[in-house]
Amino acid sequence: MFDPVIAPSGTLLGLLQRGRGDGTLHALAAPRAEALAALNHCVLNDPRHDWQVENRSLYYARLFLDLHGGLDAIDHHLFRAEDHFDTEESRTGLSLAVLGHLASYGRRDALDLLRRYAATGSNWAWALDELALRDDDTGLRSLALPVLARFPATPEGEAELASAVRDAFEPRPWRLWADDPRATVGGRIRAAGEQGSFDRWQRQMRPSGPRPGWSVQAVFDWAQQALDRGTPLHVPAARCLTAVAGPDDRQAIVEAARGGPDAARCASLHYLAEARDPVVLDLIEAAASSADRTVSEAAVAAFERMCGEDAVDRARGWVHRPDPLGASAAGVLAGRGGPRDAPLVLGALRETVRSEGPDAPLLWTLVDGAGRLGIACAAPVLRHVYRETASSQLRGRAARALAATDPSYATGFAVECLWDCEETTREVAALHAETADVRVAERLRRLAADPAEEAEVQTAVRSRIGPDAAAL
Repeated sequence: MFDPVIAPSGTLLGLLQRGRGDGTLHALAAPRAEALAALNHCVLNDPRHDWQVENRSLYYARLFLDLHGGLDAIDHHLFRAEDHFDTEESRTGLSLAVLGHLASYGRRDALDLLRRYAATGSNWAWALDELALRDDDTGLRSLALPVLARFPATPEGEAELASAVRDAFEPRPWRLWADDPRATVGGRIRAAGEQGSFDRWQRQMRPSGPRPGWSVQAVFDWAQQALDRGTPLHVPAARCLTAVAGPDDRQAIVEAARGGPDAARCASLHYLAEARDPVVLDLIEAAASSADRTVSEAAVAAFERMCGEDAVDRARGWVHRPDPLGASAAGVLAGRGGPRDAPLVLGALRETVRSEGPDAPLLWTLVDGAGRLGIACAAPVLRHVYRETASSQLRGRAARALAATDPSYATGFAVECLWDCEETTREVAALHAETADVRVAERLRRLAADPAEEAEVQTAVRSRIGPDAAAL
């Protein structure tokens, strides 16, 4: 899947792509045709950088309901010819998830569309999972024959069916079909279920893959063989060293960390970091400057796994380095530093936004650190990250940090956050939004009554609708 093109944050499309609460509010105020065009663009062209982590489906489904939007565009997207050769889940997953939420809100047209796609579409398993949560038994039973027709009655087809039954995310349809009295339906499903259970048992009893011998050198050799195959196993090798290494092996491990072969050096750095060996910080500093990227990255990763005041103290000296170790040190201070480290964290936050933009990976840790340390003067840059980032997860972290650092959050961004696509962001907003705003009172009531809302959000809402319920 290609990285999505995100429109500017000041446009309706850009707001909807980001999943911001202001996207919903602006869409409801815009001409309906313009709002539906932007909404359909988002649903048909998934705007998420990480579609497996970021939420959009409930956000878009709620807006479809508010705009009384039709499903013709989604229908065309799902059943176009491209569906037969582009079978990536990312092409249709968001559309199917939106249909699932619409079905749960009572949209019969969404339910029928899901059933039709489950019977004929390439991403049928996703559609079936959505139906498993929303459809009745009769509707699910009607899909047994179309789904089973995908698996020919050959050894290969039966093996594929066993894998589908075993790996199903929602087992309800398969359990219903297993009770079917027809041998071509219930008999096949029961046999596939038994085969899947047997395959799982075999994998557990006979783990595949090479295993290291019972010595430090054997672990080093095993790690090197894996690295030569393109599979770095530094952390597992370090755990193996913990099991096999004795006091007499320390010197050999230190020497390997100082200048051994790549795999041995990386595994030794992780092992010594876990053991909090006194020499490991100097070894990490030396390895981080290595021209070998594998070694330098392993050194930084080993440092990030360390705990204790000695690592935090060393981070204070490394935070100004213009390399990955300096960025890692900033992250350590953000996560484990004290009040004295606030200026360093703030400086790293500003520099990261200036040099790498509002979507830099390091910002996740630095934004959290600004909130944890209560850095009030970080509010302007946190507001910038909130507005501009394309990641709804990072925006949610910025919202939590603003709640801890910005006195205006309750009457500003918190109001917008009640419509955000991420439930954790809505939860923070429900705890902080100023209820004197009439929009807040109405939104809290709607979230409290919405059966699709997450339990944590509704708990936060109820904490506001208590003794002051009359105010809402």
